[in-house]
Amino acid sequence: MNKQTNKLEAVEVIKDRSNFLRGTIASELINPITGSITADDTQLTKFHGIYQQDDRDLRKERARQKLEPLYSFMIRARVPGGVMTTDQWLAVDQMADTFANGSIRLTTRQAFQFHGVIKTRLKSTVAAINEQLMDTLAACGDVNRNVMCTANPELSAVHQQVYEDAARISAHLTPQTRAYHEIWLDGQQVTNNQPKDAEPIYGQTYLPRKFKTAVVIPPDNDVDVLAHDLGFVAIVRDQKLLGYNITVGGGMGTTHGDADTFPLLAQTLGFCRPEQILEVAEHIVMIQRDHGDRTNRKHARFKYTVDDHGLPWLRDQLTTRMGWSLEPPEQAEFTHNGDRYGWRQNADGSWHHTLYVASGRVQDDQRQTLKTALREIAGSHKGTFRLTANQNLIIADVPEDQKDHIDDLLKTHQLTENISLTRSLSMACVAFPTCALAMAEAERYLPELIDHIDDLQLKHGIASRGIVTRMTGCPNGCARPFMAELGFVGKAPGRYNLYLGGNPQGTRLNQMYRENIDEKEILKQLDELFRAYANDAQVEEAFGDFVIRAGYVKAVEHGRQVHLQVV
Repeated sequence: MNKQTNKLEAVEVIKDRSNFLRGTIASELINPITGSITADDTQLTKFHGIYQQDDRDLRKERARQKLEPLYSFMIRARVPGGVMTTDQWLAVDQMADTFANGSIRLTTRQAFQFHGVIKTRLKSTVAAINEQLMDTLAACGDVNRNVMCTANPELSAVHQQVYEDAARISAHLTPQTRAYHEIWLDGQQVTNNQPKDAEPIYGQTYLPRKFKTAVVIPPDNDVDVLAHDLGFVAIVRDQKLLGYNITVGGGMGTTHGDADTFPLLAQTLGFCRPEQILEVAEHIVMIQRDHGDRTNRKHARFKYTVDDHGLPWLRDQLTTRMGWSLEPPEQAEFTHNGDRYGWRQNADGSWHHTLYVASGRVQDDQRQTLKTALREIAGSHKGTFRLTANQNLIIADVPEDQKDHIDDLLKTHQLTENISLTRSLSMACVAFPTCALAMAEAERYLPELIDHIDDLQLKHGIASRGIVTRMTGCPNGCARPFMAELGFVGKAPGRYNLYLGGNPQGTRLNQMYRENIDEKEILKQLDELFRAYANDAQVEEAFGDFVIRAGYVKAVEHGRQVHLQVV
């Protein structure tokens, strides 16, 4: 039974009283007494793409010294479809050094983040991002966030058309409040003589929770479209875009120990033509606005609205609002949900190179100088960069005569080393030290764990079989661990829940196999699993398929089954 009451969540009251996301943010930015902002404004700055954080590694020591936590802010910028010019990248590279901690974080939603921005630099950082024709508005908060799209550039004319549709959806669902320009860009403040702000799609209190949209072109499922609240699956016949299958009700986040929270995969609602996508997107968002749960944030995502009411109810709601009905869905099949590394040629004869970026962290370190390499490539290459949904980067639109030059730069900066297939399929969230929700390490620990996994795969002769592996520091699921063949979800420092049974197509949830185990037990379990996989797997059988066939976990039919450990 879902825990619902008639009392609104506190965040709903904050939004209602915020004057369309203004709150007291402007005055808090100039408050010299503290490096933080108030709790209410912390909720509102999320809509502006900003999260308040502190360094959890230093909390105890600063408390001992009777100092406030070392506050800083994460700023996330929207990049619809992940497409950036190289000039924009050069500007972002400079911003990271000027305003943040020097690194750039590529997210699992084709956006980028700065970490370590102090309060006095917030306004100048947001302004600098906007000067590059990008923004941070709606990168976070209870609105539709960055719209994702299959990242492969110019593989066909259809890919470009689909990307443009994703950008149209993003623009259409962007909040209309003038607060963003007032606070961050010195826009003119609203006076009593001016029309009040209005949000025709969102209303005064916006959505009950965040809302995520993705657009994908089969057979690639590089955006994990079924993990999203709303998906548009391109239907292509004879190299022409017929339209989109609409998927609804996906989402990853859960809460440990709360059986009423669970991940869900999206279901297919119907089919629409390309010219109908904005109307469909708008009305689905408005259905969630009107019917999503505002009394329990743990039950407020669109996935629960769909699960509670059912597809027929949603279809009727949508038909009534639009005045026309979706068509029956078309046949679509996914075969792959990772990135395809190295060089590939585009339809126009140009090339693109997909580069592995460990956990999306762009920085220079003792092993390789990734940040410098990308700066040098962007300085000589006038094409585009593409951020992928798997935290990687594509150097796109490369003329034939520039390939050798880029290859030379990649070799110079040690970016051509071979990595294991499993590492190439891995993702992790940020977790410690800055994420307030983290219960365990993720980004800082996963590379070390992958080293051990690689060793085990070599030991059992299965190094040629890549296993989709994802880790998060908490069950909110930012790296989509509940769809992985091998998923790790933080339970406490050094301890994780182990999940098995997702598939390489991104069309199946996994199931808990072991709960609250440390590294020693993780490696013991994987050693046994890999031995069985090596000995008993069928030809070309994926690891996620094998563990289900062999009975280690069950094939999940509904998200409620994900946390039911098989004994």
